[in-house]
Amino acid sequence: MSGPTEVRIPSGGEELDALFYLPEGAGPHPCVVLAGGWCYVKEVAQPLFAEVFAEAGLGALLFDYRYFGGSSGEPRQHIDPWAQIEDYSNAVSWLEDRDEIDSDRIGAWGISYSGGHALIVGATDDRVKAICSVVPVIDGWENMRLSHGTVSFQNLRKQLDAARRHLYETGEHVLFDHQPAELGATGTWPFPYSRDTFARIKAAEAPGYDGRATAASTEMLLRYSTKPFLSRLLSTPTLMCVAEGDDHTHWDLAAEAFNAIPGERKKLHIVPRSTHLTLYEDPDTRRKIATVAADWYRQHL
Repeated sequence: MSGPTEVRIPSGGEELDALFYLPEGAGPHPCVVLAGGWCYVKEVAQPLFAEVFAEAGLGALLFDYRYFGGSSGEPRQHIDPWAQIEDYSNAVSWLEDRDEIDSDRIGAWGISYSGGHALIVGATDDRVKAICSVVPVIDGWENMRLSHGTVSFQNLRKQLDAARRHLYETGEHVLFDHQPAELGATGTWPFPYSRDTFARIKAAEAPGYDGRATAASTEMLLRYSTKPFLSRLLSTPTLMCVAEGDDHTHWDLAAEAFNAIPGERKKLHIVPRSTHLTLYEDPDTRRKIATVAADWYRQHL
């Protein structure tokens, strides 16, 4: 496998910065579209998955959403989940025009917030023939309420109200930290130890990671749910990978969502004795999950 090619993909009037991996040998190849979670850039966790996919004979296209990383768009650090889902579909459209890719064998992959996106893409874009959802966000309101607890969740909502008033009065977005520096400080995901993990990732792998998102992004997270789409996954082979004991996106919510997917072309893979952060901190665990996903795509694409 050669290294990835840097490409630009039109999407919603913007350009997505992307890395395109191709396996050895003549095409056309099956291919998987990958994108990241909450305010991630494409270098967070995803390259190892893309490399494993390419080793398994699968192409891989991983991209920065509009407003993030090397992609264009304003306001920066703004997470609109429906625009991000549209970016997925536009990445699929870009692949359809590539001679190296078999347009009838395209899959989607996501992790954390984009694990939810992958479920929605698989349910709504008929061109996507198989999906892998890793430690997904299932329902933003339930996720935030469980993660924050009563007092912290009340404070978050007060901060969101204040940020909305500021946006209305000034036209300026307030930025929230991905994770707070300490318990009780404002952050979308209330886990200071997660902040340490992502600081290490930024230093070692992903210098473009900013660690902030607009407050409006958190408002949209609270309105976000994959649940209305799960019944539509009957015709889309779905692999869901969850971490035992995950208290970030809550593995019990993921298991409930998995059970709501109809049919038998689905698989639940549980990573034992792990957490949400294990997938980011332990490359060996990440590679094992990537291998499980590659086998799934090879079976269903």
